[in-house]
Amino acid sequence: MADTSTHIYALALGSNRPLSATRTPARLLDQAVALIGQQMRIIALAPTIATAPMGPSSRIYANSALLVESPLPPPALLALLQSIEHRLGRRRYRRWGARSVDIDIILWSGGIWRSRLLTIPHSAFRQRAFVLTPLVTIAPRWRDPLSGLTVRHLHARLQKPARRG
Repeated sequence: MADTSTHIYALALGSNRPLSATRTPARLLDQAVALIGQQMRIIALAPTIATAPMGPSSRIYANSALLVESPLPPPALLALLQSIEHRLGRRRYRRWGARSVDIDIILWSGGIWRSRLLTIPHSAFRQRAFVLTPLVTIAPRWRDPLSGLTVRHLHARLQKPARRG
């Protein structure tokens, strides 16, 4: 009997390398969403925000998040998302470098997934405002299966000023 179950995924999208004057980072995210929507049902789309870069890149990022429903298991979804990234000009030159589109699987309804190529929940999402800020607008009550904290709680933790000892 074939598996007919579907999964819910929280995806983070980012871009900081325009491909042309008209294919800006925000428009590339729109194109990524359209391509994703051709392959699966989009449940919710967060607003696109501008964020400061991490690492050596100096370009401002456009970031967003999506909730999608798909019958694909995590490895197959990863392959599909990487093909969409490639179609939108993503070339993997160096870690933390500028990229036309980056699509990460942050959470999924199955809880935890670990393989050589993929870890869900995404290992660094709890410390990244550029992931949590869009995600909290569409999935505030989704619980991190490792910490048990909601996206809203994780986001609030990032907003608190660091304590000085």
